[in-house]
Amino acid sequence: MENDIGLAIAIFGAGIAALVAGIGSAIGIALPGQAASGVLRDDPEKFGSLFLLVVLPGTQGFYGFIAAFLVIIKLGLLGESVIQPGIWQGVQIFLACLPIALTGLLSAIHQGRVCTSGVHLVAKHADQAMKSVIFAAMVETYAVLGLLTTFFLLNGIKL
Repeated sequence: MENDIGLAIAIFGAGIAALVAGIGSAIGIALPGQAASGVLRDDPEKFGSLFLLVVLPGTQGFYGFIAAFLVIIKLGLLGESVIQPGIWQGVQIFLACLPIALTGLLSAIHQGRVCTSGVHLVAKHADQAMKSVIFAAMVETYAVLGLLTTFFLLNGIKL
């Protein structure tokens, strides 16, 4: 019974990593996507310049999925023998998933805001698109750090 609880807590952590980072990405993509649609209505030729600004906040959702996948592998859920962590190990895995969940959520939303500003810049000066991408990539750095933190914490948990 105790091992079932530990496994459930660990799986819950994986789910939170994917879910929360994915929510951030969905919101982050919606912000510049809405602005880009308005720009494209007036100038469809700017699609290529706007595409990267719209999809960039989606990477945090992938980072959350990667973290969840690492937990799934660590627990052996894809194999024939599932590892049954104790309650404390389940809590450790859950806590290890929080860095990417929270940085994924917040950085995706803020990256979406930066990208939205970039969409407005591209609307007036299409040749300046890469400058906006660079600004947005700076926000991305913190999601990467969240993923790395989750990776190192998961790696340190012995089952």
